[in-house]
Amino acid sequence: MSTISDVAKLSGLSKTTVSRVINNHPYVSKEKKEQVLKAMEELGYTPNPSARRLRGQLTTTLGVIVPRIVNPFFSYLVNSIEQTAYHKGYQVLICQSNEDKEKELAFLNLLKTKQVDGIIMTAIENDWNIIQPFTDYGPIVLCNEYVNHADVPIIRLDQYKGTYIGVKHLIEKGHQKIAYCTGGLFDEQGKDKDRNYGYQKALKEAGIVINPKWIFVNQHTIEDGKQVMKQILEMDDRPTAVFTGSDEIAGGMMIEAKGHSLRVPDDIAIIGFDDQPLAEMLDPKLTTIRQPVDQMGEKSVEVIIEMLHNPEMKTETYEMSIELVVREST
Repeated sequence: MSTISDVAKLSGLSKTTVSRVINNHPYVSKEKKEQVLKAMEELGYTPNPSARRLRGQLTTTLGVIVPRIVNPFFSYLVNSIEQTAYHKGYQVLICQSNEDKEKELAFLNLLKTKQVDGIIMTAIENDWNIIQPFTDYGPIVLCNEYVNHADVPIIRLDQYKGTYIGVKHLIEKGHQKIAYCTGGLFDEQGKDKDRNYGYQKALKEAGIVINPKWIFVNQHTIEDGKQVMKQILEMDDRPTAVFTGSDEIAGGMMIEAKGHSLRVPDDIAIIGFDDQPLAEMLDPKLTTIRQPVDQMGEKSVEVIIEMLHNPEMKTETYEMSIELVVREST
């Protein structure tokens, strides 16, 4: 088993410098840090967490990886995680991946180098076979995101059901020309594949054929929503309703619609996803799919702390409730 002395010897640096890198000391040059990390990688060396706790060098810290902290859904989710963790004696390190695979791996390395005790992932950019090896260094919990074959606890929502009941609501309102916005791709491997299935199922049951021109992929923000509405306005054959992937997209669409004197829902009905506070502030108030953000955050913290105290605990999937909130936009 490799020691800190082995790392020092291989890197050509002192044990003090190696220790500073391991403990994330601020006054270490980038070059020396890279030398130490390379040596640790080659030797398969990881700091002993028990010893570091005894020395007071490893605090009870949880890492939380989010794609975009400016998205209100993730802001509220992180707020719930942080508050719950704090009351249980843990601090939270927020890591924003910006949907970048390399950044995600850099944050997962915090687990490997024992700078965090465990990581809660609210989104996944890399394939699971790349992420899975990091579970050797500490617990990982998936919250909001999930992978069917991942052997880690998952706190999830029935995304399929959320989209299905939303689209079915639009159909029951008499709509046959229903557009769809997704944050991923519209295919079998798309990030939002369960939502895609819900959309397809609802239309199929109603005998409605999907119009590819009304599918908008990789949509996330208010500005994206505005651009989607602009595209719809340029169509000769427009949809009469839109199921969006978030309240932000829906809000952007409503703003742009109002700017072109379109009435919601008379000229076009719009439904969101999340039930952020924004949903009730819009005019008209937004029909949306409510996700229990607070409960998701609380449960993810409870589970990861239990894993830290009981590494042999059984891996489970915890499914939170989801519901349609009907307001004025449909």
